[in-house]
Parts: sequence; C-alpha cells; structure tokens
Amino acid sequence: MLRDILSGKSSIDPSQLAGAAGLPSDPASIAALMSQLQGALRGDGGINWDVALSQGQERAAAGALSPTPKERAELDQAFHIAALWLDDVISVAELTTSPRLMTRKEWVIATMPLWTQLAEPVATSISDSLTRVLTEQAPEELQGMMAGASQVMRSIGGTLFAMQLGQVVGQLASEVVSGGDVGIPLLSDQQAALVPQNVAEFGDGLDVPADQVQIYLAVRELAHARLFRHSRWLRLHLISSITEFARGIRIDSSRLEELAEGFDPSNPEELRQAMVNGSLIPPKTDAQLAALDRLETILALVEGWVDVVTMEATGRLPKADAIAETVKRRRASGGPAESAFSTLVGLELRPRRLREAAAMWQAVTDAVGNEARDQLWAHPDLLPTSADLDDPQNLVARLTSSAQGAEPVLDEVDQALEDLLRDDNTERPHEE
Repeated sequence: MLRDILSGKSSIDPSQLAGAAGLPSDPASIAALMSQLQGALRGDGGINWDVALSQGQERAAAGALSPTPKERAELDQAFHIAALWLDDVISVAELTTSPRLMTRKEWVIATMPLWTQLAEPVATSISDSLTRVLTEQAPEELQGMMAGASQVMRSIGGTLFAMQLGQVVGQLASEVVSGGDVGIPLLSDQQAALVPQNVAEFGDGLDVPADQVQIYLAVRELAHARLFRHSRWLRLHLISSITEFARGIRIDSSRLEELAEGFDPSNPEELRQAMVNGSLIPPKTDAQLAALDRLETILALVEGWVDVVTMEATGRLPKADAIAETVKRRRASGGPAESAFSTLVGLELRPRRLREAAAMWQAVTDAVGNEARDQLWAHPDLLPTSADLDDPQNLVARLTSSAQGAEPVLDEVDQALEDLLRDDNTERPHEE
C-alpha cells in the first residue's frame, strides 16, 4: 500500500494524509514529502534528522525578518543594562560569551541538535511499537517478509516524525523571544540570545515602551543562561529526565488495530484526532510518573528562580509588572514550552507548579538573602524538592535554623565535584 501511494498508483489522496499528520498539504510540500518518503523506502531503518532541520528552516523562513541596525543597537544596550542589574541581585557569575541576536532561522539551526536529542527516544519507541504490532499480528504465511516490512516502517515512520519535528520547531521559532523561553537550555553552554522580530511582536499592544520590554526580556534571558552556566550539572540533569520519560512512551496496539480496521482514506479526520489527542498512548507507568514529577519540579524551580530574580532586577522599570503579567498569561494559556513538550514528548507543564516555585524562591530570598538562595544551586542534593514547593516554610525553617544562611557544608566528594564544575583551580589545603 505504501509503495502504491508513493508511486501515485493509489486512490488515497496524499494531501489528506499529510494534513492528518500535521504537515503542510500544498502541492510543493506534498512533492517534497513524497520525495522524502521515497528515499526512506530505501533507507536502513534509521532516522534522518537532516529532514527535521530543513523542514524547520523552511517553516521559520516564512515571514521572517532580519534585525535592523537600530534593533541591534537597542538590544545590545538592553543586554548591557540587564547584566548590570542582575549583578546587583544574584551571586551567579557572568557569561564568558557575548549574547546573540538571532533570526528565526538561526534559532532553528542553533536549537535543532537538542530538539532531535530529546525527540529521538519518542521516535524510537513509536517505531518499535509499530514494528512489534506488525510482527505479532501478521499471518503466518507473511512472517517471512516482516523483517523487510519492519525496516520500511522504521524508515518511513522516522522520516514522518522528523518532518513533524521540523514543523514544530519552525513554528516555535515564530513564537519564542529568546534561547531560554521554552524553559530548557536549548542553546550551547554559556549562550544567551534574543530573537529581535519576536521581541518586537511580544511588545505589540502592551502599551509599554519598547526599551522597557527589551530590557525586561534581556534580564530574563541572561538570568536563565547564567543559571545554567553556574550549575553545570543542571543541563545534563534536565535532558536526562526528559529522555528517561520519553523512553517509556508506548503505543496502544489494540487502539491502533481498531483505528486501522475502520480507517477511511477519504476521511482522515479520525486519524488526525487520534494523533493529537493522545488516545494511541496508554496511561503513564509508575516509572514515567516518577520521572515526570522530577522533571516538572526541576523545570518549575528554574522558571520560578528566573521569575523572582527578574522581578527584583527590573524594579527600576515603571512597567515591569505589566510585562511580567504578560509573561504569566502567555505561559498559562499554553506558550511555547507546553506546545513543544506536549507535541514532542507527551509532556504538559503545569503553570501551577511554576507559581508555587516562584513563591518558594521569594520566601527563601526574604528569609536568608540572595546569596544563600543562589547557593542552593551549587549541587543537586541541595536543591529544593517537590515537597518544598508544597511547604516552603519548612524549607525556610531548615535553612535558617541549620546554618542561619551560611554556606551549606559539603562532604569531601561533593566539595571536589563542586570545585570541578566551577572550574575552581585554587589549591585547597589537604586534610589527612
């Protein structure tokens, strides 16, 4: 059937299938889709992630504008002011690389390596589930050809997934205002960036001077990037938590069989609904729920900390509260983070946890000060837990009673690890 579709011998309309898969259905896109899938038929079962990059770049290029010299000068100045203001409120070191101003296409290119890393476990799990269904359900007389069919399904499924990923990332490029807007460190270490075109669109209709919007968003982006530079373990911890969750994704084979038996090629709406409403994915396992809880907690801690330090650093901006409220509404209504996670790895971030995390960080700041607050990022064992989000006063009591805000005492192994992560080459006296 697949070969007939790709050779044009089938009565199934490829544009309808493309639409059901969330891909563009215009003639040029269909031609490109068919070409990619014909190549996948000859593939080795692996995923060609270059497809995702080309799709993302093409989607991002639509309506994209390059920053003008005036915009570059204004945003460079905003980053300069943001760095000075952050120095007053955090004890996290500055970045060693200059912030970047990116076009939408450049954002896709810079972030795609991490997107593919996060999406690959999902793509692999889906391919494994589909090929397992093929093998288990095929009549005995067809078992001999299942190995070849499974490889074809892997290649075609991987290509379709990569194309969908490219479309999602390309769409995100028109929404995000910065490198850290999604909540995870999409850019390389020590890199902060703003997307000038999206920054300008973010400020449209706010009745807030453009320079205040630029400074506020620059403060948020620098705070996010500096936190991940300070806590070198944090990036790997986040990525590991996401991939751990994604590896547990499976396909409900019985639901898939029902869908296949009743599928009407002339009306692919049922297929589209099944793909977007999650009905093909069984309930989360206990291991997935545990991984999800850890991931939601760490993402909430990062975003909550960024909210608190941004609020303090931008106290000089007359319209800071209005901009902050826009950021919160954007997040609560399903912003870039939720769209990306829910589409790619089946995760939906809970804004409620982000608000709780911000309240906890504010309580810690009020109780022990900025420096002691930021020291909690020195090591994963020191970081607040999900229980601390629920009961921040208990955390505050521990911090104030144990050392009255003094630096937490680490054992020798933890201290050595902390020195290594901070690139601290200062020799310490050796104790027997």
